[in-house]
Amino acid sequence: QVQLVESGGGLVQAGGSLRLSCTVSGRFWMVGVMGWYRQVAGKQRELVATITSDRSPNYADSAAGRFTISRDNYGSTIYLQMSKLKAEDTAAYYCNAAVIARGGDDLDYYWGRGTQVTVSS
Repeated sequence: QVQLVESGGGLVQAGGSLRLSCTVSGRFWMVGVMGWYRQVAGKQRELVATITSDRSPNYADSAAGRFTISRDNYGSTIYLQMSKLKAEDTAAYYCNAAVIARGGDDLDYYWGRGTQVTVSS
């Protein structure tokens, strides 16, 4: 019933920029912290950035200074503005959200299906 959909990925040259977006849809009571994670084949998924419902951001060292996470006024959409992209940023980027689904009592974490970012040298 709860779905997260990412968009904005693509192919970009090193040094370029991309903006990712993620929107929570479906039946839910509330959305708490949301974040972006990335994964390369054969490696574990890793944190890129998170943002709380109060819009307090947190960044991985690899993203700090180059990436900016933000959240819309309603709180169900987040963005990741990526600049000065490097080849090592190439990965599938996944959105994550802490959600209480409608009809549920517990806080659960949901994942989007990912959007591919490829940075060419």
